[in-house]
Amino acid sequence: MTTDYASARETTEGRVFTVTGGDWDTVVNEAGSEERIVVNMGPQHPSTHGVLRLVLELEGETVTEARTVVGYLHTGIEKNLEFRNWTQGTTFVTRMDYLAPMFNETGYCLAVEKLLGIEDQITERAKTLRVLMMELNRISSHLVWLATTGMELGALSMMIYGFREREYILDIFELASGLRMNHAYIRPGGLAQDLPEEAAAKIRELLGWMPDRIDMYEDLLSGNTIWRERTQGVAVLDVTGCLALGITGPVLRSAGLAWDLRKTQPYAGYETYDFNVPTEPTGDAWGRYKVRLNEMRESLKIIQQAMDRLEPGPIMIGDRKIAWPAQLAIGGDGLGNSLEHVAKIMGQSMEALIHHFKLVTEGFRVPAGQVYVPIEAPRGELGVHAISDGGTRPYRVHYREPSFINLQAIPAMAEGGLLADVIVGGASLDPVMGGCDR
Repeated sequence: MTTDYASARETTEGRVFTVTGGDWDTVVNEAGSEERIVVNMGPQHPSTHGVLRLVLELEGETVTEARTVVGYLHTGIEKNLEFRNWTQGTTFVTRMDYLAPMFNETGYCLAVEKLLGIEDQITERAKTLRVLMMELNRISSHLVWLATTGMELGALSMMIYGFREREYILDIFELASGLRMNHAYIRPGGLAQDLPEEAAAKIRELLGWMPDRIDMYEDLLSGNTIWRERTQGVAVLDVTGCLALGITGPVLRSAGLAWDLRKTQPYAGYETYDFNVPTEPTGDAWGRYKVRLNEMRESLKIIQQAMDRLEPGPIMIGDRKIAWPAQLAIGGDGLGNSLEHVAKIMGQSMEALIHHFKLVTEGFRVPAGQVYVPIEAPRGELGVHAISDGGTRPYRVHYREPSFINLQAIPAMAEGGLLADVIVGGASLDPVMGGCDR
């Protein structure tokens, strides 16, 4: 460095320059006009939807490179399944995508039932209640997306409204299963317990006022100039990009392709329900918002049809070699089985008591083989690849989790855009890191 713009003095640490002025623009140009910064976004919850880490390379406010780093929430659920019997597996899988526990359980149970060859033995009431619970869960999941995305983009009221309605749905889940989340309600062969009348009454109430609430969300957001500018034309991913990356769910449908496994590869009796598959042509964050809003409306239609066809009947298959005891009665303290329920079990024959003990402790055997069962979860195709070696425990269970697959889209949506739009793009994918890492 010359002393044209600075005086120099010698110190014990070497020569020190004191800059007093000069042509700053000339100095910057000589140093190079490009200023590249590498930023760690996460891993933390605000604005990254869970413990997701994004490594971003920036030129000013423009993202030139984006990399996703996952694994911070890894729980080893798939490995744990290998050390529990087939029915106990539902207690683990329900904890993966913690916003869509009913879907985790249903996919797993459909795979176990396919391995057992008992798909046609599942009772109508059990199938109807599974659909009912999944569609309630779809609405509650989309509400969390709408609430958190609203908060991240500054629409704080949406956060309050979204969680308010979700709490009501969690109350229904609690009445049906005893738990608000992580239910283990859907079991191989049927359900853990029947739907109480109190829960059915709350569902009917929900059907009465929820359509107006969805309209209210749309009134709150769709006409808002800030919301439009932050979502329209932002984080665009067209249908070609979705197919190349394996993206499914609302993100794919927001690009114009009406691919929904409930229609294209029906399961759980979905082919008997009348509903539409919402799509949008834009392929941006705005389109994903519109698709999820309309999906909530379609879910309400399915719930209404399920309630109309809900006839009394058994909720577990009749094969006592597979069926875990349903209709468990809880003790007065809310912990464990009631004395009356224990007395009923003990009061049967000794053979029945021994069978009950072996079924609960060891579990049933599943014929050797492997299956892949896909279902339409709130974030896209949730696939279960289950392998049995003929024992009482899974040999291997692997989930094709939509959050994990969809996160591949972040570089495609973020690179070339602004740093602020990374938040919008990541949020519009609706990733849940419990499902991604599992």
